[in-house]
Amino acid sequence: MQLPQPKDLADYLIAPNPAALRLTRAVTGTDQTGAEITLSVVEERPLTIFLNSQEIVTAMTIGDYPEYLALGFLRNQGMLKDGDAVTGVEYDEDLEVVVVRTASQTTFEEKVKKKTRTSGCAVGTVFGDMMEGLDQVRLPPVELRTSWLYALAAKINTTPSLYLEAGAIHGTVLCQGDQPLVYMEDVGRHNAVDKIAGWMFKHGVGAEDKILYTTGRLTSEMVIKTALMGIPVLASRSGFTAWGVEIARQVGLTCIGRMRGRRFVCLSGEDRLVRDVDPETVPEEARKAGRKGAKA
Repeated sequence: MQLPQPKDLADYLIAPNPAALRLTRAVTGTDQTGAEITLSVVEERPLTIFLNSQEIVTAMTIGDYPEYLALGFLRNQGMLKDGDAVTGVEYDEDLEVVVVRTASQTTFEEKVKKKTRTSGCAVGTVFGDMMEGLDQVRLPPVELRTSWLYALAAKINTTPSLYLEAGAIHGTVLCQGDQPLVYMEDVGRHNAVDKIAGWMFKHGVGAEDKILYTTGRLTSEMVIKTALMGIPVLASRSGFTAWGVEIARQVGLTCIGRMRGRRFVCLSGEDRLVRDVDPETVPEEARKAGRKGAKA
């Protein structure tokens, strides 16, 4: 699939929409002085995912792009393969249910039991099949220019988002070169990744030349999901876990963390880096103004 290349924020293929209905609500409280304030607070609601007639999981989510979330979750858990024919994705807003239908029964419908995923950044979501699949991962030896990293960080960090509006949320962005393409947010960073995986699966978008940027920590599960999606580069403003780094090195994933201003740290996949810009010429990251949404 040939993707259009964004030139500015308006050209994201999918961008955050802080003003979307149902994603936030106004909540009144008091501050440290006792003054009344009104905050924009992120909504959180359950979404139950079915694969054909089998209930798979209930995830807590902000409620946008439920079809992409369902497809991406099933894809990242190995329940949908590249060759599987999806015949339909049905979403019932009132029941808060998504049903993904395939042309034939998958191997998971008989053996999987219902699992509940909370919004707490993914307790209990790693199935054994995900770990087993890592043995087959071969990520492409693509080039990663440091000028791309600096350009992506500057653009993504100034994009209007639910995080800037209300906080309490994670963002994940699919990028190509120095252009961010699809920006998803959710209360759990893994939900945001799954939405991107679902979008790629539905539209047949290749992963070999992509970069995945996340605001969250580079944990083992984030590394596993990125590798299984076939994306060779994972970058974050945040830090690493030791197991995440170990798995990244095992599968040959380039892992970039602590990206702030001109600084970053690479703990895996250094061979892909092309340092084509002097860090001293890159502006330091400006101190952000306080998040919107707090009004007296």
